Amino acid sequence: MVLALLLCAAARPASAQIDPERRQLLQLGFNQAIEGRGPLAAYAYYYLNAPHFFAPKRTLRLVVAPGYADSELGFEKALGEKTDLGVGLAGGALADSHTEIRRDRYIKGESFRGDGLRAALGVYHDFPPRGPVPLAGIVRVEGHYAKFTRDKTTDPGFAIPEPQSEITVRAGFRLGGKEPLLSPNLAMEVSAWYEGRYRLAPMAYGFAGDRRTERDTQLLWARALLIYNKPDSDKRFIAVVSGGTSLRADRFSAYRLGGDLPMAAEFPLSLPGYYYDEISARRYALVGGSYIVPLSRDKNTWTASLTASSALVEYAPGFEQRGKTHTGVGAGAAYLSHSKAWQVLGAYGYGINAARGHGNGGHTVGLLLQFDFQRVQVPFFHPADPNSGLHYLLRGKQSLPLPFKLPAKLLPGG
Repeated sequence: MVLALLLCAAARPASAQIDPERRQLLQLGFNQAIEGRGPLAAYAYYYLNAPHFFAPKRTLRLVVAPGYADSELGFEKALGEKTDLGVGLAGGALADSHTEIRRDRYIKGESFRGDGLRAALGVYHDFPPRGPVPLAGIVRVEGHYAKFTRDKTTDPGFAIPEPQSEITVRAGFRLGGKEPLLSPNLAMEVSAWYEGRYRLAPMAYGFAGDRRTERDTQLLWARALLIYNKPDSDKRFIAVVSGGTSLRADRFSAYRLGGDLPMAAEFPLSLPGYYYDEISARRYALVGGSYIVPLSRDKNTWTASLTASSALVEYAPGFEQRGKTHTGVGAGAAYLSHSKAWQVLGAYGYGINAARGHGNGGHTVGLLLQFDFQRVQVPFFHPADPNSGLHYLLRGKQSLPLPFKLPAKLLPGG
């Protein structure tokens, strides 16, 4: 079961413009607490983006993990000169599983498995640019069905939810964008989002119906991101500021903060040193970043990084803790092969305010790996080349982000 959880990732489709670049990536990620009984957090998947898929203006995005697949077929200029259309389908095992973490405790008796199916229709519109950075508008409507089953550790007296169907509507604006890479060279994004979730049959579940799914949940959040990671620079950094609020958020729609898996969601809310998805919040404000230092003579093969992230939260009902501030710090080292086909990053995180049995302070270790098949096939060009990140940004295209997470409530961003 542990091996299955390590390899199988749950998924959620994410929203963005159609990606114009061909990509073939293998992504692996692992983040685990050194002490305590936190959930296993990992992902493993193959990512394909294929422009000109049997037609000049057609693009296929496909993500495949053990037990799950996520896809979208994009049609360029289908609704006008500046408007693209996307049709998505996703489904498989563990996609809607719920992991209950309350007051630093991973409660296996109240956690359960969920398998699901999703179908979506997305409209992506490019607005006239006001400067060098493009502005895009996104509207996405999604139908979702999930069926829940017991794990071996689910408490016999705990009633799992009946199958749930819901309609999700997301709308947002994105200025700039970020490539779906572990370490892009250049990126800038300012975005704002609304998402409404409407369940067709809300219900009570748990111990004698002590919790319920809400009929509708409203989510609002925004993010500002800046990445400067050019190989010829001695000083590199990543900076992110994010904040969100909600109305009638339940366990399936609350913001989940914690852990450090940057490719696990479109809008990861990372807190080094914390359990993955440890904090459940109905409102949050988060600021974080990394400072990257070259260690090798070529400034690119070996690098070291220092990371810090801090969040102010208002907890979701039933998830209150002592104090509303959570801060995590970390350090890591990364290796990039000379062909730039693969890179690996190892990291340690310390959660300063993470509540543990001995007091405050949590420790985690993590490992991230990316293999780029395009680098092997085309060694002299790739979208991640030193100047292509800026070229990609100025073209105004943003790929559909990597959508996978382990069985835990998914972030509003996917």
